[in-house]
Amino acid sequence: MRNRFTHPFSELPDVLPVFPLPGAVILPNGQLPLNIFEDRYLNMVFDAMASSRLIGMVQPKGEAQSQHPELHETGCAGRIVSFSETRDNRLLIILAGVCRFDISDEVEMKNGYRRIQASWGRFAHDLDTQESGLDAAEIIASAKRFTESRNLSVDWSALDHLQPPELIDTLASSLPFSPEEKQGLVEAVVMGDRAELLRALCEFGAATPEDGSPVSH
Repeated sequence: MRNRFTHPFSELPDVLPVFPLPGAVILPNGQLPLNIFEDRYLNMVFDAMASSRLIGMVQPKGEAQSQHPELHETGCAGRIVSFSETRDNRLLIILAGVCRFDISDEVEMKNGYRRIQASWGRFAHDLDTQESGLDAAEIIASAKRFTESRNLSVDWSALDHLQPPELIDTLASSLPFSPEEKQGLVEAVVMGDRAELLRALCEFGAATPEDGSPVSH
């Protein structure tokens, strides 16, 4: 089931604050924890909390360390569903995925953070609450082979309660794929394509160690 915080399509804003962060993506059925400490992004979170609670996660292109990197054209909006402040003035938030967007244009910055004109139409189906009918068994098997090949510890029992769309989007955003691979998952238009790409990335990663050489059998 989709989370109860999903916005109706008519309520999605035209202008969206964006957080360009390489390797950090959210998908419509997933969640993303974030540790916010830069002043401009603290401003962004406080402003979002006072309005729609929506933040757009979008990956930068090329040199991500520059102050104003070029952005990929497609990202995903998440709604702040958990918010806490720390003693050292950081914010710990969790975003729940809502809907992907294409960037139509970039608009004037606000309080130090970037904002974009969002086009939601291509991904209106992200708001569909119907189950996809996907069988996640093969994807779980592939993901387990991938994590074992990387010696990653995963509490698979914590994922047992997830429906296939939630499981797919959780794995897609949390497994250690490259930024380019994660962008491919964000841009896979329909869930079936995303599920197949996720499975393929897991199988390729399981067969190829981190140094890029094939696994010997």
